[in-house]
Amino acid sequence: MSYSDPYTTFQPPAYQAPPPSRALARVFSGLLGLVLTPVALGLLAAGGYRQQVIVMEAFAARRDALGIALMAAGAILLLGVAALGAWSSSGPLLGGVVWGVLPGVIALAMPEWGLDLLNVLPHGGLSFGLTSWLFSGALLAAGFLLVGTGLATTVARRRPGR
Repeated sequence: MSYSDPYTTFQPPAYQAPPPSRALARVFSGLLGLVLTPVALGLLAAGGYRQQVIVMEAFAARRDALGIALMAAGAILLLGVAALGAWSSSGPLLGGVVWGVLPGVIALAMPEWGLDLLNVLPHGGLSFGLTSWLFSGALLAAGFLLVGTGLATTVARRRPGR
């Protein structure tokens, strides 16, 4: 009686190279998040202030094309910061914490420090718009949304069976 050799069908696993380093993606995403988030929030705040002034001046249905364009550009940039999470979650996390959550918590917990933060900016539509965002909690909410985006992309990336 002959038996088949049990090792004839065994194939050793193919060599798998280690995954490439994600350090560059993390650094680049973090830097873009830190740079683009304040620009996006500033455009949203300045455009919103311009639109608010137009409506409040005459209670009319007039529109400010520049204000609307600034808000649209800010919203698109904020979407871009959130989309950085597909590359690395450090972009939305850093942008959200540094430019949204921290200033929002400072302004709500210690309003005089929030005013000191705003005194760094030149007076005008941008600082008036940011004042509204800062003390209404909108900046805090935008920061938490970016942090949530970063956390969600981290969880999705680490999910097994992806």
